[in-house]
Amino acid sequence: MLAQAIPQRSACHGPLPRDIPKRHSSFPRLLMLKNAFLTLLALAIAIGGGGGGVWHALKTQDGIGAIRIGPWTAFPDIGTQAADPYSKARVAREGVLALGQAEGLSFVAERDSGGEQLKRQCAYEIEGGFPTARFWTLYAADQSLGVIETDKPRLAALQSYQVLRQPDNSVVISVGHRPAPGNWLPSDGSGRMYFVLTFYDTPIASSTGLSDITLPQILKVGCNA
Repeated sequence: MLAQAIPQRSACHGPLPRDIPKRHSSFPRLLMLKNAFLTLLALAIAIGGGGGGVWHALKTQDGIGAIRIGPWTAFPDIGTQAADPYSKARVAREGVLALGQAEGLSFVAERDSGGEQLKRQCAYEIEGGFPTARFWTLYAADQSLGVIETDKPRLAALQSYQVLRQPDNSVVISVGHRPAPGNWLPSDGSGRMYFVLTFYDTPIASSTGLSDITLPQILKVGCNA
């Protein structure tokens, strides 16, 4: 009698809910992992791209606040309160002492007047007039903008009190491995090279003084094979 009171499941009926296998129980977990992966990937791209952009902005000589005159580039506001964040970061990264507007202005050249990258294995001529200044210096630099080391008994640097001038007060400077008559700036090694030209106590440090000046051109003479 008791057995007859219990309803029996017919073969034509489907499985009861408790008999349905949990086939999709792992789907939410996979979706969560996918979303987490995509979020991490987006963050990595954003951080990497932003960091790469900042590194490029600090490394290149062209950027925010730059003034370009021929192949020479300067950042007039780099030593002032008006300096942009990139200029301040550049000074902090390179560990240089930035000049104030009343003290002077530095120009850096990474290409010659023809637009080609400066190379230590090549010879150049820097020629032309120099703006009015109490004193100026010129040196050949490596990628850290430090004076390049040579096997010569003199530094790869010149200053305004020691150069020979042309009758029109212009200056011609030969740059290369081999000694040259007149003004010679020695270089050595291979790879990228920069020229750093700094004027001290000069009116061109003001924004009005930069509008009508010219700087020497940089001409490539040849390169070692």
